[in-house]
Amino acid sequence: MPAGEPASTAVLSLLAGAPDSRYSAFMRIVTLLALGGALAGQTPPEDARNTRILSTDTHYQFRPDPSREAWEAHKARLRRQILFAAGLEPMPPKTPLNPRIFGRLERDGYSIEKVYLETWPGFYLGGNLYRPLGKPGPFPAVAKPHGHWNYGRLEEQPLASSHRLSANFARQGYVVFSYDMLGYNDTIQTPHVFGGPAEQLWSFGPLGLQLWNSIRVVDFLSSLAEVDQARIAATGASGGGTQTFLLAAVDDRVSVSAPVVMVSAIMQGGCPCENAPGLRLGAFNVEFAAMMAPKPMILVASTQDWTRNTLEEEYPAIRNIYALYEAEDKVGAVLIDAPHNYNRDSRETVYRFFGRHLGGRADAAALREENVPVERLQDLLVFHARPLPENALRYEELFESWKRLARRQNEEASEPQVARRRLELALKISWPEDVVSTQGDGNRIYLWRPEAGDRVPALWYPGKGAPVVYVHPEGAEAGRDSAEGRKLVAAGRPVLFLDAFQTGAAVAPRDRSHRHFLTFNLTDDACRAQDILTALAFVTKAGRGRPELAAAGKAGLWSLFAAAVAPVAVALNADLGAFTGADEEFITQFFVPGIQRAGGLKAAQAAL
Repeated sequence: MPAGEPASTAVLSLLAGAPDSRYSAFMRIVTLLALGGALAGQTPPEDARNTRILSTDTHYQFRPDPSREAWEAHKARLRRQILFAAGLEPMPPKTPLNPRIFGRLERDGYSIEKVYLETWPGFYLGGNLYRPLGKPGPFPAVAKPHGHWNYGRLEEQPLASSHRLSANFARQGYVVFSYDMLGYNDTIQTPHVFGGPAEQLWSFGPLGLQLWNSIRVVDFLSSLAEVDQARIAATGASGGGTQTFLLAAVDDRVSVSAPVVMVSAIMQGGCPCENAPGLRLGAFNVEFAAMMAPKPMILVASTQDWTRNTLEEEYPAIRNIYALYEAEDKVGAVLIDAPHNYNRDSRETVYRFFGRHLGGRADAAALREENVPVERLQDLLVFHARPLPENALRYEELFESWKRLARRQNEEASEPQVARRRLELALKISWPEDVVSTQGDGNRIYLWRPEAGDRVPALWYPGKGAPVVYVHPEGAEAGRDSAEGRKLVAAGRPVLFLDAFQTGAAVAPRDRSHRHFLTFNLTDDACRAQDILTALAFVTKAGRGRPELAAAGKAGLWSLFAAAVAPVAVALNADLGAFTGADEEFITQFFVPGIQRAGGLKAAQAAL
């Protein structure tokens, strides 16, 4: 935690906007202790969702779950979160890769070939395949994504060279596929950075498409006759380091990994290809990297970038997870005195680690990089003087293809429990384990979840019969003073009028300018749906009966989606007006990234 930062603030930096009960009982006790006054029944002075805005530059702390079972459950939740943020939940069908391998070059101890793969119908990934010469197989294989170097996989400079790493691996007896990030070299059907609100509704973005490419690269390597499918590794630096640990987190076929200069508690990635909406709600990269346990992993860090604290901070936290499996000998860390890099010293660290854990090399500790010739760019570029295949999609066509598949998958699985689960993944909200209420003036009360640090003002009118939560888009007082509100109070039923997030008395400044805001924070509309769940949980306590949820105007949408994921039966009374579930309507009336990927309006109706 930064010097001088209160413990309560540090805890809130982890928990604000946490989408579900992802923390163990131990973690909740730590949280309550950190909240201090909350134990005495004091209302949080401010809503943490307004005061603790998380970003890629927040300093996070990782407090691992105290048992292997708790960690495994947390890991399963993290995997679903990564896949959904990437647009890969449910997983798209794996269509034929139709690999084209050509342009073979033979060098001393290895060969290089040009390759392109059809990772999605009409979408092509380019790269180079390096294979050993003069050695018997089967061979271990390495998936090699590159970082944000100017020339991508073709970068050749002292701080980075994918070619030298790949060629040396091949000479050591590995099959290596060095492949592009989006918008680099041969993979040019999308820019590297793309996506606005419309794409975010469908979870279509560079992080997900790159992760899908990486999964298909493992498919490709596994298909090669000379590759031992049980020995597939991944390594990359910078943005390639992010791809490495995300791939290992979601694809169990990765048996050894080396994320280089990217696993950090103080910076989570600066590019949209490393950040997708919802990816790090209640989580961060050290947790993602720890998902590799108990399989071998080496962290390579730099003294001059955001991984400079690895030996004192990130590595010990991850090693604690490996200790749950009694596998501390499978994880290591090295700090290289250099700027942000995948330089020779870093590469040799990885050669030795892979040689020991993947290559079965008795001499692994002595492995060094050998000089290899630098190749002409035209001899490595796949589409140099060659057009893209005839069926190659333009960007707009690729996005439409993505949406068509999402619609089909949602139509094929419209059971209420499936629809509800997908909406939970999109909304990142949950039924509170506990709701605390404190009394204000008159009928004013404040609701808050001890594990989250939020603060929801409301007006509470006790009564007899089934309770009602009434949500007005302008807040609790507007709801109470409306004709419907006055009627409910006069009827003598228990009624809760809600100041949903950023309405009524709860309006407060919220800085949305932080880098990659949506990767770490819920949208206002998702927060409103969470507040409605919190209110429903409050009125159902102590056996108050099945609640009614009534809403006016655009609050009807907030209430619909809250009711759709509520674990209790809710009598919903909300008029959606002319809302049809079109993209433009979601953007302006209920903006939640991934909501269309989860099924949108039809999913909410099915869940109810």
